[in-house]
Order: sequence, then structure tokens, then C-alpha cells
Amino acid sequence: MGGPVLSRVFSGQHLDDQSTYHGRASVSGDREDCSTADGGSILSVESTKDESKEQRMKLSKETTGVRGSVANVRDLEAPLEKRQSSKSVKDPNLVTWNGPDDPENPKNWSTKQRWAATIVVSSFTFISPVSSSMVAPAIPAIAKDFNITNDVESQMVLSIFVLAYAIGPLFFGPLSEIGGGVLSDCWKAEQRGRAISLYSLAPLLGPAIGPIAGGFITENSSWRWVFYATSIADALIQLSGLFFLRETYPAKILHKKADKLRQETGNKALHTKYEHPERSLVNNLENAMVRPFRLLGTQPIVQALALYAAYLYGLMYLLLSTFPVLWTGRYQQSVGIAGLNYISMGVGFTLGAQILSPLNDRIYKSLKEKNNGVGKPEFRVPIMVPGSVLVPIGLFIYAWTAQFHTHWIGPNIGVAIFAAGSIAGFQNVQTYLVDAYTRYAASAIAAATVLRSLAGFGFPLFGPYMYDKLDYGWGNSLLGFLAVGLGLPAPMLLWLYGEKLRKKSPFAAGGD
Repeated sequence: MGGPVLSRVFSGQHLDDQSTYHGRASVSGDREDCSTADGGSILSVESTKDESKEQRMKLSKETTGVRGSVANVRDLEAPLEKRQSSKSVKDPNLVTWNGPDDPENPKNWSTKQRWAATIVVSSFTFISPVSSSMVAPAIPAIAKDFNITNDVESQMVLSIFVLAYAIGPLFFGPLSEIGGGVLSDCWKAEQRGRAISLYSLAPLLGPAIGPIAGGFITENSSWRWVFYATSIADALIQLSGLFFLRETYPAKILHKKADKLRQETGNKALHTKYEHPERSLVNNLENAMVRPFRLLGTQPIVQALALYAAYLYGLMYLLLSTFPVLWTGRYQQSVGIAGLNYISMGVGFTLGAQILSPLNDRIYKSLKEKNNGVGKPEFRVPIMVPGSVLVPIGLFIYAWTAQFHTHWIGPNIGVAIFAAGSIAGFQNVQTYLVDAYTRYAASAIAAATVLRSLAGFGFPLFGPYMYDKLDYGWGNSLLGFLAVGLGLPAPMLLWLYGEKLRKKSPFAAGGD
């Protein structure tokens, strides 16, 4: 009958950005997710009870060898390829979504439900840095109580908390791939920018809000209440997760659906595209735990983005640790009033997120339309340019206004500009990794978090010595010059070479 006919096959995810082209032996044009006449389950369960287990095993073995097939894609936006795939043959026992508008698909949830899930998850990312940064204004009081006289040791009271961030995500972050990545499960690529802006803003607002509360708690109570307060807040957030978080992982949702149908129909051959004999829980756990190390050790794009994020994160914690000394020392402010200067950091993060993230989505949609409707992670890069410019500008303003002891608004303006540039960098690093490694987004972010957290631990340790030698003027100017050297070329290099590096990766864009 000639060559194979190309037909559009939907992956069972959202209609947009989820499909690829496959060669089909038949010319019927039937979709893999077609519905029954009554609009209920897509399965024709009456006609499939006699199918043998051997036939399904054979089909499973055939499909596992197809690299980049629909079974291996969660939110893939990549050039269309012509491939012969056994998945293109309609499997009457395959359990999938009831069409592209299935309300059980998290991408089809109401906006309220998706934002509720995003806000709860963001709350978890908020409380963690609050816990680590809230102690900053209390460092002198803690050092006094424990007779700590060494500057490095006193700074470790703050930074040692961040060191644990380098270890935890490597082991616990990838487990969310088994349980699902909320943002990539709930949001389409062109909508994901705003969700990730909130998700990225939360951990950056934490270091701004934490010290403000910590300063007044330390001044009016005891530094111990800093830890009591964060424990209480964390317990409330945990409870909100119990009530408002629903399962978002498609594999888990469809597995429950298949179990229900097997019980109702007695057809044991019913299965989802995620269920294969070799995909045991032990194998999944083993692969998930090793993957972040493989990504960090072998993926140049992850390494480059991790280094850039690490530099920004290190600078942020360096400012966090030295801010109290500037305001209580040079400006002679009380601990509580000194903590209010962290508002400038929060203002910068908020303005940067609220102004740049909508632009991020608009630019992404525009570039996607010009690229024949195919999105790329590199379309997140343009918004990194203003961010990479704002970071050194903010550092230079902060440097010399603090050096010459200008009005207190001067250093705060510099810090706000720095924070706005930082959030642009953080958000786009996160979004790029989610878009490029959708299926393994948690592993990619965990890999980047390692270097980021190590920088957050290390930078505050050399801060006091740097400022002793160079003071605030040349000390922060040195950081600004480094930001020019590292930050300004980064967007251009990512735009030019990002796609080439991704194509060399077996993990990027839904690879195996």
C-alpha cells in the first residue's frame, strides 16, 4: 500500500505540545485516545477480555525499544520526527485519558485547582529559606551566648543550614518524578512561566521576610523563638498540603483508573502506557536516585545553568549575612530596624517577578508562533538579558552608597535592583530546566541545587574577610565585575548553543 501514512497521535497528555508524528501501518486515522460511543471510557472492554497475556507482553517489548516515542514523553515540544512506532497501532486494552479534554488530566483542571496546587507547593519552597535566613539578625546574640569569637564560625550559624540543601534534593527531589512534578503536570509550556514565577519567587522572598521577622523576634524576645516560630509556620504549611494537594502525576492517575476498570470488567489485560514488566518500584527508585548525579556529571547545559544560579544564590546569601553588620554598625540602627532593610530585597524580587514573568510568557508565545508552533527552552533566554544587566548595576550602586555612608535609601535601591535581576536569572534557569528536562525536571533542578546550595554555604564565609580588606565599595564592586564577566555572556551563549547541547543529551526533552 506504499509507504506508511503519517497521522497525528496524541500522547495522552494535553492536546497542545504533546504530539509527535509516527508512521502507521494502517490508514484508518483512528486516534489512540478515541472515545466510546457513549462518551465514557475510551476502552472497548467487551471485545478485549479474550486477548492473551502473551500478546500484551509482546506489544510491551516492542514499544520499550522506541526512543522518544509517546510513552516516553510528558510535555515534549520538539521538532516533529517521522518514526515507525508500534504504539501507533491501536491497543484496545490501553487505558488513557477520555480525550484531550478529560477533566481528570491535571492540565485540564480548573484554573483555581491548578493555582491551589501551585501555591501549596510554593509554600513549601517559601518556608525553607525563611528557616535558614531568619537567624541572620540573631547571629550576634547566638555568638554571644555560645562564646563564638571567630567570624567564620559565626557566619556558619547561618550558612550551615544551606549546606543541607545540597544533599537533600539529590535524594528526595527525584522521588517527585515517581510522584509527579506538579508544575509540569498542571501547566502547559506557554502558561508555565507565571506558575514558575511564583514557585521561584517564594524561596527568594523567604530570605527577605525571614530576617525582618527574625530581627524583631530577637530584639523583643529570645533568639530561640526564631526557631520556635519557623517550626509552627512549617506545621501549618504541612497541614495545608494534606488538605489541598491532589495527585498530579499522570502515570499514577491512570494506574488508579486502570485498577478500577480491571475490577469492574474482570479484564486483567487492561494497562496504561506507563506499566511495563521491567518498570518495578525498585528499578524506578534506583534510576531516580542516580539520575541527578548523572545529569550534573554529564550534561553541559545543566552544569552551565547550575554555575550561573550558584553565583546568584551565593551573592544573595553573602548580602544576607553582611546586611546586619552594615546597618547595626555603620548606620547605628537597632536589630529590629536593621531587619526592615531586607524589605528592599523583597521589593526587588516581587517587582522582578511580576514585571518580567508576564513578559517571559509573551515572548515565549511569540517566538513559538514564529517557529511554526513548536516551542523550545531557548525561548526563555531573552528575558535573562535584562536580569544579567540589573545584577551588576545593583551591586555597584550598593557598593558605593554603602561605602560613602549615604542616606539609607541608597544601599536599599542597589539591593532592590540586584534582587530584581537575580529573580530573572533564577526563574529562567528553573523554567529552562523544566522545559528541557520535563520528564526529569526534579532531577535536573536537584542537580542544579547542589552547586547553588554549596555557593550559598561558601560565599558568606569569605564575606567578612573580603569586606575587611576591600570595604563595601571595592568588595561589592569585585562581585559586580564578576557578574559582568559571568552574567552578560550567559544569555547569548545559551541562545546560540543551548539547543545543540540539549540534542546531545539522552535525558533532555523526554529522552530515555
